[in-house]
Amino acid sequence: MIYGPTSQTYISQRLRLHYVDWGNETAPPLILLHGGRDHCRSWDWVAQELRKDWHVIAPDLRGHGDSAWSADGEYSARACVYDFAQLIHQKKLAPVTIVAHSYGGNIALRYAGIYPDNVRKLVAIEGLGPSPTMLKERFGRPIGDRMREWIDSKRSMAGRVPKRYETLENAYTRMKEENSYLSDEQARHLTVHGISQNEDGTWSWKFDNYFRTFPPYDMAQEDLEHLWGEITCPTLLLYGEKSWASNPAEDGRIDKFKTASVKLYKDAGHWLHHDKFDQFIGDLNDFL
Repeated sequence: MIYGPTSQTYISQRLRLHYVDWGNETAPPLILLHGGRDHCRSWDWVAQELRKDWHVIAPDLRGHGDSAWSADGEYSARACVYDFAQLIHQKKLAPVTIVAHSYGGNIALRYAGIYPDNVRKLVAIEGLGPSPTMLKERFGRPIGDRMREWIDSKRSMAGRVPKRYETLENAYTRMKEENSYLSDEQARHLTVHGISQNEDGTWSWKFDNYFRTFPPYDMAQEDLEHLWGEITCPTLLLYGEKSWASNPAEDGRIDKFKTASVKLYKDAGHWLHHDKFDQFIGDLNDFL
């Protein structure tokens, strides 16, 4: 009989963080890292395909899924890179193979540049973050303006009441609205694992709304690009043709890498590993 994953926890920066372990501990380790406002069980279909050949571990980022929320609403890439480094360190996973999506891809790419010897191979699905044009607009304003915007945003999050859905069906409908490419099965699975029931019987998403607040500053872009250049493992950057994300093969960011290649998925959005699952699994197995 093939069993599902077991739930485990580890401690990072005093937070109890959750991950699921798909077993097969004698096989090479592989981490599946989700993106923002997502959760570790969004990788279940991928994990099922990989579990026979890999020791698959899928963590929940802080403030997501069944991981603890940060008391001060700290969800910067810096904090999440440390959490990720602690998982690999504590569980002795290095050298590890990583498949990561969106914000998770951003974290994984930074980690691979900081600890290049710890990563065997890396697949980042739309993980480079906002395009150079978007970054220039976001960080090109005076720091005082950015700080005031950040403070105002944090205050608004403090007063924001999590959205409550009367039924699971209502939440499922919202999931379908967010990503029309999802099949009914995918949308229901993502909803069931991404939501929890409130005391009054309503339902709310598990992620912390503070994650929606963008930090007023980040690592300098030249430092981030330096880390990309420090990555030594084979790296595959995947992009959806119909996503909001900018293709690094077109905006010049691929030039900052030494070992990376880019593949574009036709008729796919930001969650291309859901939108084009069979193609993704085929490419992933070929690359790994």
